Amino acid sequence: MPELPEVEVVRAGLAPAVTGATITGVSVLDERALTRHAAGAADFVGRLEGRTVRAAARRGKFLWLPLDGDEAALIAHLGMSGQMLLRAPDAPLERHERVRMHVEHPTHGELAVVFADQRTFGSLAVDALIADGPSIVPSQVRHIARDPLDPFFDDLDFVAAVRRRLSAIKRVMLDQTVVSGIGNIYADEALWASRIHPETSADRLSTQAVRRLLGEVRSVLAKALAEGGTSFDAQYVNVNGQAGYFAHSLNAYGRGGQPCPRCGGPIRREAFMNRSSHYCPRCQRRR
Repeated sequence: MPELPEVEVVRAGLAPAVTGATITGVSVLDERALTRHAAGAADFVGRLEGRTVRAAARRGKFLWLPLDGDEAALIAHLGMSGQMLLRAPDAPLERHERVRMHVEHPTHGELAVVFADQRTFGSLAVDALIADGPSIVPSQVRHIARDPLDPFFDDLDFVAAVRRRLSAIKRVMLDQTVVSGIGNIYADEALWASRIHPETSADRLSTQAVRRLLGEVRSVLAKALAEGGTSFDAQYVNVNGQAGYFAHSLNAYGRGGQPCPRCGGPIRREAFMNRSSHYCPRCQRRR
């Protein structure tokens, strides 16, 4: 599933192409892509055509394009396999294409913005923008906590929230009401870098340990961003259809049975919430 770095790579790729562009036409090829837009395809199209995109924004794994006029935005959640692609206006349909928007940019001319989704867990919607402290976000995003790269992220609140939890630290890191955007891959990587066992109870961690973990989260996310995100297959690509290469830099995730890069002991893979945890039992002792 695309996580914060992957969605941020997509946002950064879309921003220069769509900011200031006018949406001249919208084609909904599969209404399953509009599960977050309860009013249906006709309303979705009507609320987009003729509107101008003001920016490209993100919180956690949610991406949205604020629109001119009333306080509304086109919001996207990529789900397991969603892709936002930039194509020539006359480009043939993509495999698994669900929605296509034609836009006209004052500098770049005509472009097509394509939403493709193999597994159909992603969705688009037009949603109202509302205030959330110093930020303006879609209503569907307001319940999501800020992510560690958000300029308004409060480190002290995060440390306190973690140390109040009685759950395992990895579960807390994936709790979107505490912090957003980390996901399974980057949780494993940050915990490995911090030498913290994923099943350590969050309330047993010291303030210093939580601060160290937060620093490693930011470091891992920044490195993943620099390398274009993590791609294990063709489902995650950037707006030009290119894969990220952070998978080559992973120290724990996906390396079950392989030697730990730090101590040489075998990385252990265990079932975790219908997914997997990867950690080094020698470096990340459960205390």
